[in-house]
Amino acid sequence: QVQLVQSGGGLVQAGDSLVLSCAVPEGAFRPYSMAWFRQAPGKEREFVGAITWMENRKDYADSVKDRFTISISRYNAKDTLYLQMNGLKPEDTAIYYCAAAIKAIFPRAISLYDYWGQGTQVTVSS
Repeated sequence: QVQLVQSGGGLVQAGDSLVLSCAVPEGAFRPYSMAWFRQAPGKEREFVGAITWMENRKDYADSVKDRFTISISRYNAKDTLYLQMNGLKPEDTAIYYCAAAIKAIFPRAISLYDYWGQGTQVTVSS
């Protein structure tokens, strides 16, 4: 099973910024859309944002809109997804997961994504 490779994350203070990255293993597949989800302790995994490769359409959860930015890059056949997080709040503390869908869909539903990253911890102190 192909796994996306995540990097970034860590411990920051409220108001700080972080960038998360998520790489598709070279030659594995070409995603139609990619997304970020997060899961806080004791809570269900929730949608953060998504982007499509062809149209560069973006969708964000209301809780992160205007603070988080999703972007993608394709260089030498390597596809990478980014999440720029600004103005971090303690309630943003969670494990962040990236996901990819190969079908032409643009969903917020977890079950519709085909591949996932290993997760990375983001902790925001007050």
